[in-house]
Amino acid sequence: MNYYQQHHAEYLEGLKTFLRIPSISTLSEHKPDIKKAAEFVRAELEKAGLQQAQLIEGQGNPLVYAEWLGAPGKPTLLLYGHYDVQPPDPLDEWKSPPFEPAIRNDNIYARGSADDKGQTYILIKAVEGLLKQHGRLPINVKFLIEGEEEVGGEHIESYVATKPARLKSDAAVICDTEMFAPELPTICVGLRGIIYGELVVEGANHDLHSGVYGGAAPNPIQAIAEILSTLKDREGHIRIPGFYDRVVAPSAKERAAWARLPFDEKEYTEKEMGAKALVGEPEIPLFERLWARPTLEVHGIRGGFTGEGAKTVIPARALAKLSLRLVADQRPDEATAQLQKAIAAACPKGVTAEYRPIHSAPPSLVNPDNRYIQAAAEAMKQVFGKETVYIRSGGSIPIVAAFDEFLGIPSVMMGFGLPDDNLHAPNEKLHLPNFFRGIEAVARYLELL
Repeated sequence: MNYYQQHHAEYLEGLKTFLRIPSISTLSEHKPDIKKAAEFVRAELEKAGLQQAQLIEGQGNPLVYAEWLGAPGKPTLLLYGHYDVQPPDPLDEWKSPPFEPAIRNDNIYARGSADDKGQTYILIKAVEGLLKQHGRLPINVKFLIEGEEEVGGEHIESYVATKPARLKSDAAVICDTEMFAPELPTICVGLRGIIYGELVVEGANHDLHSGVYGGAAPNPIQAIAEILSTLKDREGHIRIPGFYDRVVAPSAKERAAWARLPFDEKEYTEKEMGAKALVGEPEIPLFERLWARPTLEVHGIRGGFTGEGAKTVIPARALAKLSLRLVADQRPDEATAQLQKAIAAACPKGVTAEYRPIHSAPPSLVNPDNRYIQAAAEAMKQVFGKETVYIRSGGSIPIVAAFDEFLGIPSVMMGFGLPDDNLHAPNEKLHLPNFFRGIEAVARYLELL
């Protein structure tokens, strides 16, 4: 039994303590919990043997920084994670309370278990294990852990942009992605970008009675439906002029690798998604639709009367939350302008329509031949006993683009979650064997470098 295996019980207790903190960044009433989670991370880094462990206060939630730079001439890794979590709603769908970790079938269930407290804790414990065993690390490390990833990450982005000297590194390591399948070590080399905002449509200057004014009054909810159905057709093609012009198709080598991945479409559709059928551009293969094609999704529509019973109102105002996921080489500012222009063109008579951006992040793509990615793939192969596969993710991690833009470094995305971990949904979980092996894989990575 190696050092890491001897400390499983201790790691699990520490993770449970971390998961009990309801550090929900989207809700202002949880500010004290955000501070508590940041303090927990700072204390864990200090306990691990890192130096300069500190909170960086500023415009937004605290960043946590620590370093160990006692290996001159060796590579330096910037280790990133986030301690904030999504709200747990709907609460009645959780089998156990979201902030009281429960273990069932080798999984730990709690909000933040996979995204991203469990995976952030992997990085901390991997470094701690090497320091406790050897009194030193084989390479240099800098930790930068944030508390705003779920709300756009503005504090960390401005910090990275203004502190390139302090954060100077050879590569970043991010544990905030997933393995393609159980037991299959996976490195993510591409992420979609995002633009997220609100479509606001206004008609009359007050709500109107549909009996008295129906047939003459503009209806903002109807207008939103018309605009949205103009932006995307029934088969999933986005109808925004110029929107696909910059989209770079995956290489033949990448497509061939994706085709070899173990995959059951029926199980993915019915069990993992709980859906009746897959949708989207029918002429594009599924992995390409998920990882290498842009999307337009509607997340919510608000307006009019939605209470019990009847109220025959034509609303004065309606709002839709929507996002576009972007792929290389699309640009958020350009895509936003294209969307705004398309909305203006699709706006029906009698209403005004405006798209108001909330946050955005560019897409990213890393060359898998990079030595920092190759070493990570080898470390995961040694610990999991299988060849590491390379995938992309349909999600967005805004900091990856910031590390590339401001620090000029690639991000190594070693993820230990699983596709059915219910990120952002009730009953979020992390598979404990992945948690424990993840700690060993990250430690092995540092040794190989």
